[in-house]
Amino acid sequence: MNDQCRVALEIAPGSPHHLGAHFDGDGTNFAVFSDNATQVKLCIFSADGLHELQRIDLPERTGSVWHGYVPGLKPGTLYGYRVEGPYTPENGHRFNPNKLLLDPYTREFHGVFSEHPSTFGYQVGSPQVDLSFDDRDSAPHVPKSVVSDPQSFPLDAKTLGRGWDDAFCYEAHVKGATKLHPAVSETLRGTYDGLSSPAFLEHLTRLGVTTVELLPVQALKSEGALQARSLVNYWGYNTIGFFAPEPRYFGPSGILGFRAMVDRFHKAGIEVILDVVYNHSGEGDHLGPTLSFRGLDNASYYRLLDGQRRYYVNDTGCGNTLNVSHPFVLRMIMDSLRFWVQAMGVDGFRFDLAVSLCRERHGFDIHGGFLDSLRQDPVLAGVKLIAEPWDVGPGDISLANFHPFCRVERPVPGYGPPFLAWRRAQRTGSRLGAPGVCRSL
Repeated sequence: MNDQCRVALEIAPGSPHHLGAHFDGDGTNFAVFSDNATQVKLCIFSADGLHELQRIDLPERTGSVWHGYVPGLKPGTLYGYRVEGPYTPENGHRFNPNKLLLDPYTREFHGVFSEHPSTFGYQVGSPQVDLSFDDRDSAPHVPKSVVSDPQSFPLDAKTLGRGWDDAFCYEAHVKGATKLHPAVSETLRGTYDGLSSPAFLEHLTRLGVTTVELLPVQALKSEGALQARSLVNYWGYNTIGFFAPEPRYFGPSGILGFRAMVDRFHKAGIEVILDVVYNHSGEGDHLGPTLSFRGLDNASYYRLLDGQRRYYVNDTGCGNTLNVSHPFVLRMIMDSLRFWVQAMGVDGFRFDLAVSLCRERHGFDIHGGFLDSLRQDPVLAGVKLIAEPWDVGPGDISLANFHPFCRVERPVPGYGPPFLAWRRAQRTGSRLGAPGVCRSL
């Protein structure tokens, strides 16, 4: 820590009720979940993110929520968490206070990820692999969370509420859809602003499109194997921030461009659906970096193998599987969905590997927490919900086990596990409904 950059901040107990960092006009309340931590430290950074100005212990714990209130702390402040607790990977715990952690509820990132060895909780190259412990500070190599201005995310958005009967859905990648579009200004190509430019909106309306489904736009991290080859994860299925729009698609409007994009789509009579990835996070398997969830409470956020808690259940094929049956992980997902509807105006969601979201300890459960939470939520009751009805975990894939309000994608022959599900349905005589996006039967 740079001693010359220290500041003197006071902290009061604050409130546990709203997770994340929330400015109330006078100061900022911080609240973060960790069931197994022994202490959570709030770290405040300089405006450029280069200097850690102060570490403050969150003074109160209510249940599993650590919280504190900092008077006078304003929007734009950069922060992160360091969390103390046992480092015993064989028991599922990977706490390492040397690693700066993103707030799972942050709406904005400052900075970018690098694949520096210090971002790993263990010593890369050690014969003990992830059973070793790394004491280097990761802060210079990871983004910082940002205290958001509540005026940037007012909870006043309206959805279009169009029915399914005339739905014509157009799947699009924010960057790819406009990057080479000759009628879109070069300064807007590949951005939220460009996707909702008059030229692209005219293209969609000419086609008769009623709904645009965007490939993942929640903040992501490119995998280390890609970064080592100077590549990035283009498609976006490696989320690390479930409340933050992906910054690489920012245009002249910055983060405000996302809500403005949705508003322009709505004025053109077009809905916006997000392809969302709540089945796993961008931290990877037991050899992945410690960036957020792993360092906050690995044993709670992730599903771990029974009897071998050093390792992760990998029903997603991506190295880890979020533990959606845990009440605070489920709460994070539900809070995230409501945020994108209420603050951003999103009209619906397509759940990537939806079966993983519905797995309890005993397997897929139609009456599990995720589907029941969706069914009763008043904010989400009126939006479109689409399930990708498979994962790579054990058990039979059932296309008809989602609630009637949640439609399922028809598997495409030749496309991995969905094709197997399609063939299984043919053999058993299950009804899959009409082609395209169809109602679960």
